[in-house]
This record gives sequence, C-alpha cells and structure tokens, in this order.
Amino acid sequence: MTSPSRLFELTKHLSGIVQELEKVGIRIEIGDDFAKYRASRSELSGRGPIYPMFDVAASYIDDTNGFWICGFNDNGDLIHTQAVRLLDLSGSSLNIHLDRHRHKYITPDSTPDPDQTFYSGPDALQFITGRVCYQGEFWLRAQGLGGPRSQGVTTLLSRLMLEVAVATWNPSYVFALVPQRVAAKGAHLRYCFNHCEPGQWIGPDQQVTEEDYLIWMEASELERTLAKTRPATEVEAKAPVTTLAASLVRGALDVGVAANG
Repeated sequence: MTSPSRLFELTKHLSGIVQELEKVGIRIEIGDDFAKYRASRSELSGRGPIYPMFDVAASYIDDTNGFWICGFNDNGDLIHTQAVRLLDLSGSSLNIHLDRHRHKYITPDSTPDPDQTFYSGPDALQFITGRVCYQGEFWLRAQGLGGPRSQGVTTLLSRLMLEVAVATWNPSYVFALVPQRVAAKGAHLRYCFNHCEPGQWIGPDQQVTEEDYLIWMEASELERTLAKTRPATEVEAKAPVTTLAASLVRGALDVGVAANG
C-alpha cells in the first residue's frame, strides 16, 4: 500500500507540471470520454483522421483502458493532443499484437493493402509484454519561435502523460511509434523515452510504405526517468502507485486541470 504522504507528494508534483504549462499559455484537460475526444479532434483542420486505436467508432476504449490529454490556448483553441491506451499483452508480445491489430496502427492511406502490410525491425517487439501502455496522437501546434515547441513543453507534456499512466496502471512497458523524420531529431529524448529503434511498415510487394521508429522503455527505466524530476521526499518512497493513487491524482488535478470522463 502506498503511503498517504507519497500520494500527496505525487499530486503536488503533477500540479506543478500543470502550472508550468499554464505559464506558457497551455490549459490542460485530462479525460477518458473518447467520444468527446473524437469530437474535439475532428474539428482540427490540417490533421489526418484520428487513429483507430483511439477512435470509439473503431475500438473499445473507455476509462478502464485509456485516457487523453488536451491542451488549449488562452482563446480556447485546441493546440495539443495525446492519448494513451492500456494493452494486456500477458502471454503475448508486441510483435504478435501489431501483427493482429496492424490496421489500428497503420497511417491511413499509407499503403495500397493494409491486410498485406506488416511492421518489422525493432528487436524490442519480441520481449515487450505484460501490461503495456501505448502513447499516440501526440501533436503540438507550431506557433513560431515564441510558440510552445520552442519553450520545451514537449517534455513537460510527455512527463505529465507518463506520471498519469504510472499512477493509473503501473505498466511494465510504455511505447510509441514516431515517424523517421521526427525520430531523427531525437524525439525519444524530448518524449522522455530511453530507447529508439528503427522500424518499417512493409507492404504487399515488399516495399517500404512508411518508416516508423519504435520508442520505448520498461518499468524500472520509467521510474528512474520520472524520479529525476520529482521532489526528493517523493523519490524516497519506492512503493508502486496503486489504483487509489489514480483517484487522488485526478483530485489533485483540479488545480489547473479540468478532468472529464
């Protein structure tokens, strides 16, 4: 059982991240109503369709296996999205999962035949298993040199996601798929991930239809990464966060965060 003092320190830390984001003009909203997320996401112009993994019209996703984070500017415009999906890969592997559910990960219209397109490359596909969190839908609107991207908020947003994921599910692994052009710029470091491996979607004629790199980390690396930014009193507590922590986290996020779902 996690001590009340540990939970209190964690909620203070999350509130601190939210307040830092507010200083650069981003109001955070966290929720698990994916019908609401779909409606907000569909209003964004210039973006492709929502990925099926997070689309309630294509997947079963609710508060038991997912949450989303949205950021709004002072005018109420949506300027940031990301979402997380919990996967039960007990007795399986990420390699098997991506083979079975590739349609939910393939970028729409990127291949002539999704049924004959498969992901390959990273060694980690074989050993990522257990309780696994998938991060997707990460987007932050560019606003010139003074915008949020230039102020280092990508790392803050990723840390917020990881803290909530750990508090809610304590996953064995966390992973994301990022385009090669983004990975080449060190995306895994900005997103707080430890590992980055090249990967490709191979089409029906053995052609490369898309290059997506796998970024990932396992539980002990995740804890060390987050511990570097937590208050010292919080780092001293080693016990994993329970589901009780998740409810307290949501309560604490009332400071600067509107929780929905």
